[in-house]
Order: sequence, then C-alpha cells, then structure tokens
Amino acid sequence: MPLGDHSHSRIQNPQDHEPRIVSNALYVVATPLGNLDDITLRAIATLRAVDLIAAEDTRTSATLLRHHGIETKTIAAHQHNEQAAAARIVTLLEEGRGVALISDAGTPAVSDPGARIVRAVRDAGFTVVPVPGPNAVVAALSASGFEGPFYFAGFLPPKSTARSKLLTSLRGLAATLVAYEAPHRILDLAGDLAAVFEAERRVVIARELTKRFETIHACSVGELGAWLASDPNQQRGEFVVLVDAAPPREGLDDEARRVLGILLAELPVKTAAALAARITGQSKNALYDAALALKDPAT
Repeated sequence: MPLGDHSHSRIQNPQDHEPRIVSNALYVVATPLGNLDDITLRAIATLRAVDLIAAEDTRTSATLLRHHGIETKTIAAHQHNEQAAAARIVTLLEEGRGVALISDAGTPAVSDPGARIVRAVRDAGFTVVPVPGPNAVVAALSASGFEGPFYFAGFLPPKSTARSKLLTSLRGLAATLVAYEAPHRILDLAGDLAAVFEAERRVVIARELTKRFETIHACSVGELGAWLASDPNQQRGEFVVLVDAAPPREGLDDEARRVLGILLAELPVKTAAALAARITGQSKNALYDAALALKDPAT
C-alpha cells in the first residue's frame, strides 16, 4: 500500500466509542513472542491504520504482517540505524503521518531497540501511544510462582567478571531478579549464579516462550547447571532467568552497621536510619533501633 494511502484511517476507541485519527503520533506496538496469534485486536487495527511501520527486522515482521493481512509499508529501525530512523520518523510525524514501532518480538524499547526513537519523538513534541501486549518478562513471571516485586536487569553483562559483580550487588535484593540471557552464555550464567547465590535459592528458567519448544523449569541455583548440561536442547533459544528474592535478613549485617555509623556522625537518628535503609535495603525500624543503641549504649 503506498505511503499515505490511509493517513486518514481511524481506529475505534472502545472506551469512548469515538474514532481516533492516526496522525502525528508514534504507536509503540507489542507483537507476539512466538505464537503469531498472541496479538491484540487493537494492535492489528493500529498496524493496518498507520502510514508506516518501523520494524526491528522487516523480514521477520513480514511473516507476522502477512499472517494478519496487514499490508502497511515497513522500514527498518534497529540498533545500528536507530538515530537515522528516529530522524525519518520525526519528519513523517511533522508531515502528519502516523507511525507504528515494533520489534522482532514482544514490547519495543524493553531490552530491544526503540527507546532512542521514542525519546526523539517525545523531544520533538509529538505524542507516543503505547499499544500494550506480549512481554517476555511478564509472561515468565506469571508462570514462575514467585511473589512480590521484581527487578528487571535486562541482558546481563557478557563478561563473567562484570556479570558476577552485578549479581553480587543484587544478591540481597528483596525482589525477584529477572534477566534475559542468550543461549551461548546460559551455562556460564548458571555457573556465576552458583558462585554468587545460595545453593538452595530457587530459580526458574523460561525458554522459547510461546514457541514450539517452550520450556519453563524450576529448580535450585545449585541444580541449574547440571540440568542445563544434561540436555543440550535445553541450552537453545532465548532465555528469561528468574531468581527468587533474598530470604528475610535476621538482624543487621556489618555493612549496614558501618553505613549507619557514618551517617549518625552527621545526621539525627531518624534521618540517619531512614537514609541507611535506602542505601542498604535493610529494615528502617531495625536500623532506627540500632541507631538509638549507638547513640546511647545504655538503652
């Protein structure tokens, strides 16, 4: 379909039953992780109505678009041309066109290209509209059984030293740690997890989500390496790795007491305890009690 043929297309908004004109806006559209039917009706309507689709890989996206009968013209917008793509998209918006942004799978700009494009569009004064849908982090979390908050680390550093350093800094996190990993590094990551975390800490591996060989496996950190090594097929595909939150601490560790002592030398008890809690992630009440004891050892 020639560029501009449907610049006055409209998408029905079910909330207010008023049509919404697709123009002067960038639509950030989530697409399937693997199963081509995992796409929202709104996403399909948006991709049909906009003037242009900026895709991470136009060849990959062509399969999805054909499957859903979407004929909208595409351009490439990946990590190697993101700046140039952003400039082109801003120009199109200035001309009154509507543009959709998609990645190869899942939600754009979440450990995928797109954040620079979104920022450039916003900086130029145009509207950015999220069209939510599939996301590997949320899909994996929903099947993990882990509760409470989570911390998304994206792709971990490729070098073992940097990766171990980051994992060590996150070891005490009172939240599920979620990260992406590539197949050629998954065994190395398992080794780093075993070196940093307690052997009994629970971990879930979500591999090839929504695809033919989808695997979601739960075990302990100490068992993960052996499970992966037992079957080379389990080392293939794209991974979401989830590590359960750190167990509750009993008392304050030496580092928390050291930080508290430094702050108490300059700040009131209540302020020092609150700031120490933010720095160390430990209980504010426990730090407050410790601060009182440090200030007045007789209490």
